[in-house]
Amino acid sequence: MEYKIRKLDKTEYNVLEDFLYEAIFIPEGVEAPPREIINQPELQVYVAGFGTQEGDTAVCAEADGKLVGAAWARIMNDYGHIDDGTPSIAISLYKEYRGKGMGTELLKALLSELRSKGYRQVSLAVQKENYAVRMYKKSGFVTVDENEQEYIMLCTQ
Repeated sequence: MEYKIRKLDKTEYNVLEDFLYEAIFIPEGVEAPPREIINQPELQVYVAGFGTQEGDTAVCAEADGKLVGAAWARIMNDYGHIDDGTPSIAISLYKEYRGKGMGTELLKALLSELRSKGYRQVSLAVQKENYAVRMYKKSGFVTVDENEQEYIMLCTQ
């Protein structure tokens, strides 16, 4: 499949809400929550006012003439929060574009952008059941904390 990874343009930041919903891990056999779940404050920290804070960085994947995935980072007090100098990241793709290597490429591009801005580490939270855990480990993320449901992972660049 042909696709392109590029910086997300400021005029496209509104798509991050769609990708935030897509980033919610739904275990096999569990019904997806209503889209309105992204309006909860603990999820809005990922997208509200994106582009207005230092460190806000986003890349996207284009295929079939449309945006099909995004990876973004910001310094926020989210599920994967490490400290006030470490950006937390989120990555998602529409279901039909998963499992084709785009997530890994989005992650590489985002890490490169963050390195160019001087960030030396990034964090994330991921559900233990999420198949993406393998991708994060292969990309250099290590578990620094965990709870019953999630790993808190850190990647030093």
